[in-house]
Amino acid sequence: MSTVTVIGAGTIGLGWINLFSAHGLTVRVNSRRPDARRIVREGLELFSPGRAEELAARIEYEPDVARAVSGADFVSENAPDDLPLKQRLFAEIGEAAPDHALVLSSTSKLLPDDLGRDMPGPGRLVVAHPFNPPHIVPLVEVLGGERTTPDAVERAVAFLESVGRTPVVLRRALPGFAANRLQSALLRESIHLVLEGVVTVEELDRIVTDSIGLRWSTIGPFHAFHLGGGPGGLRKWLEHLGSGLEQGWRGLGQPALGTEAVEALVAQTEAAYGDRTYAELVRDRDDRHHAVLAALGRTGPSQEPEPETEPEMEEEKEMGT
Repeated sequence: MSTVTVIGAGTIGLGWINLFSAHGLTVRVNSRRPDARRIVREGLELFSPGRAEELAARIEYEPDVARAVSGADFVSENAPDDLPLKQRLFAEIGEAAPDHALVLSSTSKLLPDDLGRDMPGPGRLVVAHPFNPPHIVPLVEVLGGERTTPDAVERAVAFLESVGRTPVVLRRALPGFAANRLQSALLRESIHLVLEGVVTVEELDRIVTDSIGLRWSTIGPFHAFHLGGGPGGLRKWLEHLGSGLEQGWRGLGQPALGTEAVEALVAQTEAAYGDRTYAELVRDRDDRHHAVLAALGRTGPSQEPEPETEPEMEEEKEMGT
């Protein structure tokens, strides 16, 4: 049985803890929070209802980083995306973790060579960027650096596949990687449309979920437009509409996120979704994700009645993407 050390019990760390323990791994939690046991237990109740006792039996707690990674086979780092902080952390991990331990970072923007600048044995450091919630959403972007060994990337892919994830190895590094760049492009135009008064926040969400969101849950954009071209495929579609695409791109919005804009977006979002607790919204989201995955033949953990607890999510990973 492998041991994986999860550093950080924020939103992303809790997702990994649930995923790894659900796949039978021994999970050693390292967190700055003195109430880490409560945070994790409430996360188990929320994310894995009906299995909390089973999963909790596989979880250990060690607040000291060096002791937490000692003897570990895998290390999953989920600290905030602060480069100096992470460099100090990986230096400590490199000193204390066994030579065979694969070190994975959940960073959404920092590069492996920068992260492992001061780390002994940086060849085993690989970025494994998940999408929130990582215990349900299968995608993990995998990125090695100049000093990362090919074997480490291969081991990262094999490990992620063993816990039911879909790893995609990025061929080169770009700020924001791939998935967040796609998400950012859609979010930018979504904010523009709301601030321009074209639609409300709630209406925008409905537009996405009842059109492109539904489509993209089963096929990607290139696949979709290949079908959109009929028997002529993507070539016909691009030849027919390609000239208008660039003109349309030039007309996309460039919203400014000043105080007034932020307040308007927050007010509309709270009006649309503020009638439910965080726990209720999470359970509804997870149920919908599980339903889609089940329809695609990729089932997740069974769903049980909603828990009464609402966990306090620690911001050790500042944003779940």
